[in-house]
Amino acid sequence: MFSDLIDFNDLSHSDRESIFDLAYDIYDNPSNYGDRCKNKILASLFYEPSTRTSFSFQSAMLRLGGNVIGFSDSSSSSVAKGESLKDTVKIVSNYADVIVMRHPVEGSAYAASLYSPIPVINAGDGGHLHPTQTMTDLFTIGKLKNKIMTGLKIGVCGDLLYGRTVHSLIKAFSLYSDNTFYFISTPELKVPEYYIYNLTQNNNKVIELYTIEECIEFLDIIYMTRIQRERFINEEEYKKQTGIYILDKNKLKNAKNDLIILHPLPKNDEITPEIDDDPRAMYFKQAEFGMYVRMALLIKILKNPKPKFNNYNNIKISNNKCLNESCIIGKENGLPEMINSVGEKTYCSYCEFEIK
Repeated sequence: MFSDLIDFNDLSHSDRESIFDLAYDIYDNPSNYGDRCKNKILASLFYEPSTRTSFSFQSAMLRLGGNVIGFSDSSSSSVAKGESLKDTVKIVSNYADVIVMRHPVEGSAYAASLYSPIPVINAGDGGHLHPTQTMTDLFTIGKLKNKIMTGLKIGVCGDLLYGRTVHSLIKAFSLYSDNTFYFISTPELKVPEYYIYNLTQNNNKVIELYTIEECIEFLDIIYMTRIQRERFINEEEYKKQTGIYILDKNKLKNAKNDLIILHPLPKNDEITPEIDDDPRAMYFKQAEFGMYVRMALLIKILKNPKPKFNNYNNIKISNNKCLNESCIIGKENGLPEMINSVGEKTYCSYCEFEIK
């Protein structure tokens, strides 16, 4: 049984299936769940802007009979006065039963889970991961493809370097086999090798392309993403990547009739407005499904208390240093350096940046 959700791949197969099965039942019978989180409090700590994830979690908790506290802008909290992540988490954990956190620094959710005596749910940590969006994506695909998760041809287009939703989705699909991924991006925004390695280890095929037209006719799913403006060092570099990938009616002429068009939202110009009315466009339905998945997740994660506080000082410290400037390890005092190995390579446990 899991006590935090930092990375979707940390869940056991039985935990994943039980969450999805519960989400299906909540979708079909929402009135049966109106008091499942009665007297429970969710602390919503959003250091970055959010519409869908924030509202979805709040709505999920309220529909389950619980309550919500928190902030949607860190400038309205003591963070603006210099409060550390550790202190914020320790204080908030006195008032709530579960923390949902979005943070601009990679690995921050994992760090928060080490500090917190109550469950922590990662609602996005920088350009790293976004596990509940992944759960939403998988639930949507399962719902629309009759729970078939193998033998699919999936196109992923746009910002594959900084897109945390992309990284989480790819990692999740490394748990399934016999799918073909078409990664469509500019050379500057290619998917990190780490995620490709995980996919191919479970008999999935990867094809890297530069245009949508090269693969659109084969696809069962196309997952469009925006260029992550907030992750770029400067505006000039961002502008070089905008407007390159735009899904419009002309590009869909050769697509399958049962193609599923997904997008984690918000979308900018990468999907033209006319596509919103195409019956294959499922991104607004995808956002709705996210609420049911998060309802199921909250029920499951609050069912059993978190084991006695896992003090991070008890974790074995590595001498290897993470050089990722966006990693929490360089921004939060007192955190131990931790690593994990995949194949012959070593990665930071917080942000999954390769340790040279």
